[in-house]
Amino acid sequence: MQVFYSGRVQGVGFRYQTRQLAAGYEVLGTIRNLPDGRVELVAEGLAEELKAFRQTIRDCGLGPLIDGEDELWTDARGGIRGFEIVR
Repeated sequence: MQVFYSGRVQGVGFRYQTRQLAAGYEVLGTIRNLPDGRVELVAEGLAEELKAFRQTIRDCGLGPLIDGEDELWTDARGGIRGFEIVR
């Protein structure tokens, strides 16, 4: 799953809080700021876990900061270990 978040998602702890939330789910992935002001989330796991993880991101207090979510679902590529912030 790849999600591009837009809104006030940079400089507010969005990546750090998302990384903390990931610990509660069986997901692997990365999250990073993009030069255009969006944040990109790439995560792999079972579809149910990924959907629940996304919902938790919205429900944990980050939701009001999000103006848009563009998502793309593809087959897992592997090679991701843990969940980390990419700079």
